[in-house]
Amino acid sequence: MSLVTTHVLDTANGRPAQGVPVALDAGGEGGWRTVATGHTDDDGRVRDLGPDSLAPGVYRLVFDTANYLGPEAFFPEATICFRIADGAAHHHVPLLLSPFAYSTYRGS
Repeated sequence: MSLVTTHVLDTANGRPAQGVPVALDAGGEGGWRTVATGHTDDDGRVRDLGPDSLAPGVYRLVFDTANYLGPEAFFPEATICFRIADGAAHHHVPLLLSPFAYSTYRGS
């Protein structure tokens, strides 16, 4: 299983958001570099996003929400920046999405 997983829920429609492109980026002195990419499945999940271990550091998930919400989306992208302190512990970072708001939390 990937160290980082995510789940996108469409809170306006009460269902999983299918087909959302997601990138996992690692931060560093040289800027951001993409570690892995994927798309949400029929259940709105990306289960295989990246390796099963990562170095401790700052990472971000970049969600191409315009791909799901359409070209006129108020938020064409949602970026969630987070810290990995334990490079062997699983990190689940969900996104709750609607046309004019989004939120996140540390999942399990």
